[in-house]
Amino acid sequence: MTPAFPLPPPLTLRGVCFDPPLFCAPLAGLTHSAFRRLVAGFGGYGALFTEMLSARSILGESIDRSPCLKRRPQDGRVIYQLLALAPDRLAEAVDRLAPLAPDGIDLNGACPAPLIRQQRGGADLFEDADRLRAVVRVLRASVAGPLTVKIRLGRRTPEWRSRLSERLRLLEDEGVDALTLHPRFSEENLSRTPRYAAYADVAAETRLPIIANGDITGPDAWQAHAADYAGVAGLMIGRMAAVRPWVFAQWHNPQLTVNHADVWNRLFEYVLEDFARAGQALARIKIFTSYFARNFTFGHTLYSAVQGAQDLDTARARANAFLASQPTLLQFPSMDGI
Repeated sequence: MTPAFPLPPPLTLRGVCFDPPLFCAPLAGLTHSAFRRLVAGFGGYGALFTEMLSARSILGESIDRSPCLKRRPQDGRVIYQLLALAPDRLAEAVDRLAPLAPDGIDLNGACPAPLIRQQRGGADLFEDADRLRAVVRVLRASVAGPLTVKIRLGRRTPEWRSRLSERLRLLEDEGVDALTLHPRFSEENLSRTPRYAAYADVAAETRLPIIANGDITGPDAWQAHAADYAGVAGLMIGRMAAVRPWVFAQWHNPQLTVNHADVWNRLFEYVLEDFARAGQALARIKIFTSYFARNFTFGHTLYSAVQGAQDLDTARARANAFLASQPTLLQFPSMDGI
């Protein structure tokens, strides 16, 4: 599919081609199998990422039934992102995923959430060079296909730049195939403007392809910082993909229109199919709705109605009552606060 707006050329890693080089980011509570199925219905991406998966918990999951792990042929390419704290049992976790034929394994070295850092994962793993090397070395020995790592800029200290350079060399030396860069420091939340210049700086310093991530909401955001993105090999869209699951398809077809009620109800049905327990299903629907509500001028009405629902039937009835009222759409949904 030829994009309506320019993109980097297809990205090939260890013989796996990602065309177009547009990626749906791993999103906690969102990029489960039901959501991936929803996005797949629109298409337009090169690969979907799973949620960040605990390498240890994978060992106890059913690959056929777990909404974290299961995949469908229509999903296209799927990359499984791992939260790894240490190298032990990592090879077992990768082997456990083998029947799913991942199109890549991604190591999370970026997550700044306090709970993840307390476990010594995500951004904390990035700070510990010895542990990072040990984890990547085991993964590289276990993963035949693409191995990628997601990073931030690290902690904002006087030596942050030299530390980042050291980590780039480490990841190159250990056989990583590509990096996803979120250009904020570990301490910075999503309200802080990304440091767009870091894309070009890092791309110039490493031979590894760079996938840009951070406040990329569509072609407008891409074109607004075209000079900063000049050296990147791909783009990763996060929060906007949750607000508008058709964002990848719309990149290729700007005139694409959708029926918002149909989109919400499809996600609802997919969640019911994949989540066996009603409480789990309702929680996932509420998370999705908190993003999806950003499409509307009075989206807080939809958000509040669904968040206050105590059961699935009430959530569906309230959402459909709002969606049937022909709510006014926003041209540019705000990402503030999510």
